[in-house]
Amino acid sequence: MPEKVAENFTLIKFSTNTIHMQPVLSLQAISKRYGNIQALNSISFDVPEGSVFGILGPNGSGKTTMLGIILDILRADAGSFSWFGTSPSAESRKKIGALLETPNFYHYLSATDNLNITQAISGRGSTPEIESVLETVNLAQRKYSKFSTYSLGMKQRLAIAGTLLGNPNVLVFDEPTNGLDPVGIAEIRQLIKDLAKQGKTIIMASHLLDEVEKVCTHVAILKKGVLLTAGAVDEVLTNEDIVEISASDLTGLEIIIKEFNGVTNVKQDGNHLHVFFPINTANLEEINRYCFSKDITLSQLTLKRKSLESKFFELTNN
Repeated sequence: MPEKVAENFTLIKFSTNTIHMQPVLSLQAISKRYGNIQALNSISFDVPEGSVFGILGPNGSGKTTMLGIILDILRADAGSFSWFGTSPSAESRKKIGALLETPNFYHYLSATDNLNITQAISGRGSTPEIESVLETVNLAQRKYSKFSTYSLGMKQRLAIAGTLLGNPNVLVFDEPTNGLDPVGIAEIRQLIKDLAKQGKTIIMASHLLDEVEKVCTHVAILKKGVLLTAGAVDEVLTNEDIVEISASDLTGLEIIIKEFNGVTNVKQDGNHLHVFFPINTANLEEINRYCFSKDITLSQLTLKRKSLESKFFELTNN
C-alpha cells in the first residue's frame, strides 16, 4: 500500500500506530437472486484506492448484476456495501463516474455538443471542463466532428469522456472494450492505464482474460455468482514458475529435464517444453548448466509467469 494517503480518504489509527486506509469500495456478503437463479452468492471483497480492479468471469457469472448493485441501480437481497468507508449516499455517488452501456449520443451533433447535453442532464462538471475531458480521451482535435463520423473506439472514448465530467474519484466500466476492433481495444486499454496514472480508481467488468492481465492491478474472479478468488493480479496468478525451454532434441530434453531437482511437471507445447516449479524456485542458470552437462544445448530458456488464461480455466472448470 502506498505511504502517501489521498486527501479524501479516512485514516484509521490503531494502538500499534499502524495506519490503514479505507478501501474505495467494500462489499460484505452481497447476494442477489432472480427467481431460481442465484446471480450473486454472498460476495465479499475490497477495492483498494488507486487500483484498476477487474471483475472477471464468463457470461452469466454475475458481473453486471454486481455493478448494478454498487451503483444503486439494483437492490441486493442480502449483504451491504460501502463507498469511501461510508454507506452509499448522493454525496458519495458524485465521486463515481460510470459507463454500463454506450450512451445514445446524437449522431448529427459534435462531441462538444453531445457532452454539453450530457453535462446539462447529469448536472456534473461544467462547460469549460468539456474541453479538458476531450483532451484526456484524445478527441480534442475532433471535438467539432459529428458523432456519426467517429470510429467505434472514438465513440467509446467519448462515452468515457462523459464519465469524467465532474472529476470523479472512481470510474466503473462494464466491458469497456466489448465490440471494438483491435485498434479500438488498444486505445481504450491505454486510456484506462492513463486514467489510473492520474490517480483514478477504476473498477471494470470483463470476460476478456488478456484484458485483465494487461490492464488490471487487482482482480476478482466470479463463476455463476460465486467468488472464486480475489486479490492482486500477481498474487492470484503466480502460484508456480513455468520455464519454457527448447532444443533440437526435444525428446531427449524431456527425458533429462524430468530428472532435474524441483520439477513438478513437464508439458510439451509445440516445439517447446513447459517445465513447472514451485513458486520462486526456478533457477535458469542452473537449468542451463544441467542441460549442458547432459550434452543438450538449449535454444530457448525463458521464465514465464503462469498465464491468466490457465489460472482462470483452472478456477472456473473445477
